[in-house]
Amino acid sequence: MEFDTIAAISTPLGEGAIAIVRVSGDNAIETVNRVFKGKNLEQVPTHTIHYGHIMEPKTGRIIEEVMVSVLRAPKTFTREDIVEVNCHGGLVSVNKVLQLILSEGVRLAEPGEFTKRAFLNGRIDLSQAEAVMDLIRAKTDRAMNVAINQMEGRLSKLIQRLRQDLLETLAHVEVNIDYPEYDDVEEMTHSILIEKATQVREEIRKLLETAQQGKILREGIATAIIGRPNVGKSSLLNSLAQEKKAIVTDIAGTTRDVIEEYVNVRGIPLRLIDTAGIRETEDIVEKIGVERSKEMLQQADLVLLVLNYNESLTEGDENLFKAVEGKDYIVIVNKTDLNQNIEMDRVRELAGNAKIITTALIEEKGVNELEAAIAELFFEGSIESTDMTYISNARHIGLLVQAEKTIHEAIEAVQSGMPIDMVQIDLTRTWEILGEITGDTVHESLIDQLFSQFCLGK
Repeated sequence: MEFDTIAAISTPLGEGAIAIVRVSGDNAIETVNRVFKGKNLEQVPTHTIHYGHIMEPKTGRIIEEVMVSVLRAPKTFTREDIVEVNCHGGLVSVNKVLQLILSEGVRLAEPGEFTKRAFLNGRIDLSQAEAVMDLIRAKTDRAMNVAINQMEGRLSKLIQRLRQDLLETLAHVEVNIDYPEYDDVEEMTHSILIEKATQVREEIRKLLETAQQGKILREGIATAIIGRPNVGKSSLLNSLAQEKKAIVTDIAGTTRDVIEEYVNVRGIPLRLIDTAGIRETEDIVEKIGVERSKEMLQQADLVLLVLNYNESLTEGDENLFKAVEGKDYIVIVNKTDLNQNIEMDRVRELAGNAKIITTALIEEKGVNELEAAIAELFFEGSIESTDMTYISNARHIGLLVQAEKTIHEAIEAVQSGMPIDMVQIDLTRTWEILGEITGDTVHESLIDQLFSQFCLGK
């Protein structure tokens, strides 16, 4: 497959030590060589790096001092010739280098086009390509490990094995259709169909069992911190984030807006949302914050409901318990370093089966117990990401749900005595759905849509 030559800046824009302009395609080496003053890049060995300058070909004016990497096909990310120009990481310098290369007949790459070429040239499949973006966006070590496992093809190999099992089963179905006069062939085919289809269904169900945990590792848990003003919500955000992100004072209504922060709790990424204290107020700005807090509460996967150990329960506190009904939530009774005025029996009655953690956040007491409670609530206390294939991508989850449905229908069809050719339709559809995960049976429009979500230069 032949493509034109593309280029893009592959490092984040802004000031930094180094910025990289990546060029990929049949003319990559020849093009960069025209603007490079140093060794002849067309004659250097592959996978080598060379010092020199980028200059304007017509005037000979030096633009940048650079190190240039030359990587020859097929042992490259895109399986095409690649040149990476390492220049100083300033906005002006890197853009000048890119513009000069583009002026030599190279096209600016679309978002994700380098990874798309790796897929189209057969270096990686679609699930591995999607894992590249997951790796970039990983918020914790465990999320990174899940993405790396997928990049290395753990999911791909499992899906390919399931598709191969289905292919072999479909071959047996063909035998039955071609030789219907042999009763023993029909009986044997029915037996093999049920056995193989059941095995595939169970493997798909095992993958789907990891879906919730995998999705959490990929996207994080949307976690709302709620409570009346001045109970310690911002202190909790700061304790979990291990730095001062929110202003903490004794004045009620200090937090007037929603503050978001990603934190790592025992390998679980929390998208932590510190909300304005929910109370009746005449302050217009605070009132808007309170309304936004109520909206965020509805969107949250987990709610941390904070109460004050030093104050009696109020009607507002009791209303918060009603607001979180039906959600996963943990009750945090804060300020245990002060005198007790809260009615703990009533708190336990309102909380029901929800976990109750006591804290003194100013003294950093109770934070470990809270982190353990969060891990237990979503992961039963542990995550075995190193030896499990986690499904974290919403597209993959949706396809596996469809595949589980169609293979289940195939099993039911065999058991109810449906004609074999009807069973074949369900098995073939399952095979096609699984192929959409790896990109073997996916439509071109979906491929374009997926790669358009990548960052430029990747």
